[in-house]
Formats: sequence, structure tokens, C-alpha cells
Amino acid sequence: MATTEALSTNVSDIADFEYRAISSGAIAAVVLGLLSSLTFIAGNDSLQACLMMCPIPIAGLTMGLRAMAKIRSMPDQLSGARLALAGVLLSIVGLVGGLGYSYHVYATEAPDGYTRTSFAAFRPDQVEVRRGTLVPADVRQLDGEKVFLKGYMRADSTRVRQNIDRFLLVRDNNQCCFGDINNVKFYDQVLVKMAGPLRADYSAGLLRLGGTLHVSPENARLGIGHPVYTLDADYLQ
Repeated sequence: MATTEALSTNVSDIADFEYRAISSGAIAAVVLGLLSSLTFIAGNDSLQACLMMCPIPIAGLTMGLRAMAKIRSMPDQLSGARLALAGVLLSIVGLVGGLGYSYHVYATEAPDGYTRTSFAAFRPDQVEVRRGTLVPADVRQLDGEKVFLKGYMRADSTRVRQNIDRFLLVRDNNQCCFGDINNVKFYDQVLVKMAGPLRADYSAGLLRLGGTLHVSPENARLGIGHPVYTLDADYLQ
């Protein structure tokens, strides 16, 4: 009789186990938690890129907390509390750690004595365009000054791949700067001339450059071959 009751209890336990579904929210939280590591990759490029990735860990954190609450309220029907917790922890690391890392990169990447600028700063707004001011006033003031700038080397701007002393730096390598160079806006390109013995090897990755900026507003309407922005680079990372 005792044996029969024990077998009955075991069968009941197995049935309960088989019918406890893993929470889909917990699974989603783990996936989003793993994807949250993208904040570190993006943060190495820029703080803005990291911020664009932050919805991923935020979603993972939200999904994980909701899944944990649902599992607690339905313990006989749902499992996966540990998965949900893992998703929450991974998302927190991705959010807090990614933002912290990207801020550290931002705060330390520009060498002392160089003013940080960007391609976004080079672009005139609609009011300036209507006035015929194609180079913003604050950018004009950087003419002859030491600046720090990030961008990508345009592949077809040089015929060599090593010891490059001149190339075109563009805003990005995905949206604005593929195709015919004539279609690249003047504010999305900078002619880089490597100063002294400094040379560059071709790279498809992000470049961090420092040097003396030269601004030629009169070239804005002349097209290719007449750069508005030229950088005599003495720093490369």
C-alpha cells in the first residue's frame, strides 16, 4: 500500500513538472540581457551610440522583472525564475556598465589641448543655410585651432593601404558616404593631411584624430576637389 502511494506521488510530481511551462518573458529577458553587451561595443565609438543601444537593456530589465512577478504569482504553472533573474542582472550590467564605460571613453579620448568637435557641428542648420552661411560661426572660430575629431577613412580616397599621408575622413561608413564622392556633402568630409612623420594604415574602423583645423568657407559651393575642412593631423588613435 505504501509503495502504491509513493508511486502515485512520484507520478503526480512528474506531471506537475511536465506542465510547468518556462516563462516566455524569462527567455526574452535572457536574450535581451545577452544583447545588452552591445552597449559596450557602441560605447567604444561614442556616448551617443551607446545611448541608442540603451533601449535593449531597459527592455531586458522590464521583461525580466515582469516575468519574475508573473512566475511568483503562478508558481504551479510557470518556471524560469532563474532565467528571468539572469536576464535582469545581465541587463543591469549592460545598462550601467555600458554607460559608465562609454562615458569613460568620452572623457579620456581627446588629448589635452585639443577642442572636441564633430561632423554634426560642421553641418549648418536651416536658418544658416537660408542666410547663406554654410559654415557655422562657432566652427569658423576653430580655424587654425587644435581640434579632436572622429570619423572613418573613405576607402577610395587613397590608392595605398599602408603609410598613408593623406586621405578623406567621412562622417560614417554606413549611411552618408558610400557611392559617388560627388554626393557626399561638404560638411560630411574632411581632408586629412598627416603632419611630420605620422602616417596611417587603412582601417574600416573608427579613427580618432587630432590636429590643426583649417576652414575654407569659400569652397562650400565649389564641389569636389575643394575641401571646406582640412585637418593637419598630428595625433592618431
